[in-house]
Amino acid sequence: MVTNVTDKYLKMKIHILGICGTFMGGLAQILVEKGHIVSGSDKQFYSPMSDQLDSLGVEMIEGYEESSLPSADLYVIGNALSRGNPCVEYILNNKLDYTSGPKMLGEMIRDRTVIAVSGTHGKTSTSFLICEIFQAAGIDVGYLVGGVSDSFKNSARLGTSNLFVIEADEYDSAFFDKRSKFIHYHPDTLIINNIEFDHADIFDDLSDILKQFHHAIRTVPADGNILFHDGDENIINLIEMGCWSNTYKLGSEENIKLSIEEGIIHLEGQRFDISALPMHGQHNLNNAVMAMYTSFLHGVDPQKAFLALKNSNGVKRRFELLGNFNGLVIYDDFAHHPTSIKKTLDDIAELYPDKIVSVSIELRSNTMRRGIHNDHLLRFMKPLKHVTFLSSTEIVSKIRRHADFDDETMHVFDSPNNLASHLLSEFNSDVVHVFLSNGDFMGAKEQVMSKLRKK
Repeated sequence: MVTNVTDKYLKMKIHILGICGTFMGGLAQILVEKGHIVSGSDKQFYSPMSDQLDSLGVEMIEGYEESSLPSADLYVIGNALSRGNPCVEYILNNKLDYTSGPKMLGEMIRDRTVIAVSGTHGKTSTSFLICEIFQAAGIDVGYLVGGVSDSFKNSARLGTSNLFVIEADEYDSAFFDKRSKFIHYHPDTLIINNIEFDHADIFDDLSDILKQFHHAIRTVPADGNILFHDGDENIINLIEMGCWSNTYKLGSEENIKLSIEEGIIHLEGQRFDISALPMHGQHNLNNAVMAMYTSFLHGVDPQKAFLALKNSNGVKRRFELLGNFNGLVIYDDFAHHPTSIKKTLDDIAELYPDKIVSVSIELRSNTMRRGIHNDHLLRFMKPLKHVTFLSSTEIVSKIRRHADFDDETMHVFDSPNNLASHLLSEFNSDVVHVFLSNGDFMGAKEQVMSKLRKK
């Protein structure tokens, strides 16, 4: 393994394996800004990341054949790759220098003031909101966020200020480093939005996840900050495992500088009306309040922060309105865990009390495909009048056999074409429909939207 590789040479040839993921693509952006020559391999290249990489002048190589692996000073191996991959085996057999993406990023930002945004839900939205606030305050903040925002050209930027915002994922770092990514970031401020059981492919239970989060807490300095919302028992249990930094529990009476009462944010003697914000739903407002308080701790006046939030363009695929087609309203949301799905549906119902709520869920994450949350998910789906699921034949069969499955209101598909046809036949002006997935519905969503736009 190579340590502090980015400081050893002024310019290196760096090849990234798994470059089209949001994290690795963002890392490529920062490496190019640092002056390195970057190339990358992936199974396939797709927009918008392929467009971003192309604009950077990054050579993109499709596939992982050994013969396609270019010569490089260093290879950065993504966590989607494992032993048996031809490129990985070649690198190991020839004792070439390699590292993980999180480790490399952590080394590059060690001299920055790092704000790490962690948690099961809300990481991308909170990260971009913090960046929007700093940008509005005239601070050229560096960042790497796993999503797309209309307020920023790319998903990552080196920035010229001392501040760096990182979306801190609890997923593992690489096949040779099974620690969570956020272990490498050494944050000065650690945000923990929430903690629930997820990523069943790498964690056995909630205690496994809490252990990784506690490793992250151990890396925050004594004069650093740990921020979380009041009321999350898992976070309370985490803090009780040991904490050596300043803690801020938002929404609690313990935090005298911030409170939220009857739709008003009270911060440092100032009052801000939540109804003026473009975000909908409690979880989105929680993200906004977290971003506001974080920026306050790092020197941004609350008035400037609130104005930036009022003008926020939001994050793609986070409660995103895709269109209104003669009364038929379509939303898209990244929610793929039962808790976040339920929050989104509650927000939809509150916004459109007179419409029929229709839902499409792609069972795509490892946790959802394993059926671990089926009891929870199907229980709050039962009151809805129209629910569709999309996944592999094996997964949809398992859903259909579940005790809470209702074949009058619930429909399962293993074909994106069949799902699209079914939805278009069911839609009418009384419906508000929301697509819920961390994927793209295998193209079904775009089929539906294309047909609706043509009509």
